[in-house]
Amino acid sequence: MTIGVVVFPGSNCDRDVGWAAEGCLGIPTRFLWHEERDLNGLDAVVLPGGFSYGDYLRCGAIARFAPVLEEVAEFAARGGPVLGICNGFQMLTELGLLPGALTRNSRLHFICEPTALTVRPGSCLWLSGYGEDEEINLPIANGEGRYQCEPSTLEAMEQSGQVVLRYQNNPNGSVGDVAGLCNPAGNVLGLMPHPERACDPRTGGLDGQRLFASLLG
Repeated sequence: MTIGVVVFPGSNCDRDVGWAAEGCLGIPTRFLWHEERDLNGLDAVVLPGGFSYGDYLRCGAIARFAPVLEEVAEFAARGGPVLGICNGFQMLTELGLLPGALTRNSRLHFICEPTALTVRPGSCLWLSGYGEDEEINLPIANGEGRYQCEPSTLEAMEQSGQVVLRYQNNPNGSVGDVAGLCNPAGNVLGLMPHPERACDPRTGGLDGQRLFASLLG
């Protein structure tokens, strides 16, 4: 099992993900520069948080055209596990791997705080280690974390079990309290909270560790 972590100019959570996966769980990690195309030997790919390309235009809008993301899209289409955290979630919506968009928080402030969530893992591979309606706590750190989509899209995702993480006390105005979504196949997960920051009791608890451990089966 080897995880690829994509690094963009402006990424700032790539090393955090590497530490959570390799340092805490012993899962080998390989960093992928945004211009790379070689995903050979990788069992999963993570798009980390940060400010890719300075977040010019919309968050993730420029990253969407990175050479590595062309390969990630094909990897996901073949059933490869792909995780997008915060800025990575924004990239997944820009790529069209997940529906909707992430916009400015409802109060137009950057929010950095622990957040209570409800997990409904369904068929999501990344959340297979969590129980139905389990309550967990993960930190958020975003200024454009307000998820939006058409009401019909939200209804369809709810019926198909794609809304896998919900805020208990919606901090940013996301429709349907959406904190995380998966694709219909369950191999692509995008979420605004940071599980990599909750893999050690000294730095935010352990509620995020099972997300990465799910790859170990």
